[in-house]
Amino acid sequence: METNQFNLVLQTISTGLVGKIISETGFDEDTAMDKLYSSELYAALEKEETKVWHYSVPKLYELWENETKTGQLVLPEY
Repeated sequence: METNQFNLVLQTISTGLVGKIISETGFDEDTAMDKLYSSELYAALEKEETKVWHYSVPKLYELWENETKTGQLVLPEY
């Protein structure tokens, strides 16, 4: 995937995931963005080769939530 295409995909996923974090946690937008962008999940999302961007927003939220509770990012094995 070209860099511009990947950046658009990442932006779309990030917007959806921030919205999900807000709706599930009650965080304001700035807090939700800070928590997402400082997570291991987001670091993995930024790397196209990890293919984490293939997951749905609900699955990504589940991974993010688990990471915030345990301090570890555990990706599913398919």
